[in-house]
Amino acid sequence: MLVPIKRALISVSDKTGLIALAEVLHKHGVEILSTGGTAKAIQAANIPTVEVADYTGFPEMLDGRVKTLHPKIHGGLLGVRDDEHHRAAMDQHGIGNIDLVVVNLYPFEATVAKGASHEEIIENIDIGGPSMVRSAAKNHRFVTIVTEAEDYTQVIAEMQANRGATSLDLRQRLAAKAYARTASYDAAIATWCNANLAGGNWPTRFTLAGELKQSLRYGENPHQKAAFYVTDGSTPGVASAEQLQGKELSYNNINDTDAAWLLAAEFDEPAAVIVKHASPCGAATGKNLLEAYERALACDPVSAFGGIIALNQTLDEKTAEAIAKLFAEVIIAPDVSEQALAILSAKPNVRVLKTGGMPSPAQLGLAARSVAGGLLLQDLDAKRVTREDMTVATTRQPTEAEWADMLFGFRTVKHVKSNAIVVARNNATIGIGGGQTSRVDATEQALGRAAKMHGNLLKGASLASDAFFPFPDSIELAAKTGITAIIQPGGSMRDQEVLDAANKLGLAMVITGARHFRH
Repeated sequence: MLVPIKRALISVSDKTGLIALAEVLHKHGVEILSTGGTAKAIQAANIPTVEVADYTGFPEMLDGRVKTLHPKIHGGLLGVRDDEHHRAAMDQHGIGNIDLVVVNLYPFEATVAKGASHEEIIENIDIGGPSMVRSAAKNHRFVTIVTEAEDYTQVIAEMQANRGATSLDLRQRLAAKAYARTASYDAAIATWCNANLAGGNWPTRFTLAGELKQSLRYGENPHQKAAFYVTDGSTPGVASAEQLQGKELSYNNINDTDAAWLLAAEFDEPAAVIVKHASPCGAATGKNLLEAYERALACDPVSAFGGIIALNQTLDEKTAEAIAKLFAEVIIAPDVSEQALAILSAKPNVRVLKTGGMPSPAQLGLAARSVAGGLLLQDLDAKRVTREDMTVATTRQPTEAEWADMLFGFRTVKHVKSNAIVVARNNATIGIGGGQTSRVDATEQALGRAAKMHGNLLKGASLASDAFFPFPDSIELAAKTGITAIIQPGGSMRDQEVLDAANKLGLAMVITGARHFRH
């Protein structure tokens, strides 16, 4: 069903493409109603427009808080054109049809993101805009609603093809998009209000909103549909990154890249992380980025093939040359030098992402996971235990080298799937065991990989565990292979047995009091 546009109401904070749209409307004889800055912009282009206050006969008031909340506006949007009772009521009260609404809402999300004051944030909660959007979208059989400048071209194309009219198909699609926009807008407001007005407790109703960044070819497997949504474009990471080259990111690419990126962000020194199937297969720091990368790769070069590489400093030419020798799916860094990008351009399928910065590992956010019929929410694990927070529980004190390796290992094991064990030497992983159903299995896996690749480094290495040891068996196994220091959260009923075993074997053991399960 084609509906001609004879009267339009335009009220936008983003003026992108506004004049081009207004010119087409004017060409088709459409009466344009508008407000404030939008009206001034259209009039400056010599296009006639009627101020909403003149149309309704009621002045704008309360510092602009009330201007479109009027029966002549909402009656013109909600009136069902083929309902004789609606038509009679509209005629009785002098209400005319409004056939097109173009509204983009006050920039609430951007205002919050820039750290504005409480008062400014409140003033950027749009009331009239969402009301008009919802009214127009509800009556989409007759009214065209546009909430994004990117959709102006569709409206213009249909009007030019249909002598000033739009199709029901377009109106339906734009109505669905409009409701999604108001839902995400309200979700942002609800989130801010809960944190700032309600004390930050878990709300009775939780709303989660995101903006579609990419429709993915498939999910974890080809038979699964998938899409990528951005919920926070201000945090440097895979969601906000600029892709400099390479194929389209896949579901698994995005998931693995995020895992690598969050681990790389744990370190202040030059650091490199390699992830495969969402688990680290190598991590290291170094005097420079090249050294960090080479040491991370050395941990497990077989698993690193086809992996994700995350760097916490600008990717330079020498590091790019080294990375180019390996088949990698994704490289992510805060920046990439021109020389490095030129080297990687020889491998055009490699996805190279630039984030513009590093996230703070201590920055709190939310982690969400779906379950059948529900959603699990928790704070991200931003716990960062320092040396001062820990207790040396054994007779033997760790050496400075052991302290450094234990701290490195404990930061790394936080990002390995539980049960998780990391063996570290000289601020680099030499063995990783993760995703096991028992801690001794994880210990055997980590020590076995370390012995296979780095047997000469095991004697004097340190071992980190994401949770307590329920039995002394892992301690005994570690001591046999040359481990001299262990860091773990503690908290087992058998902690004393574990400590007794460590003392008997001459190990140093540090208790953190903080667990880092990652399931």
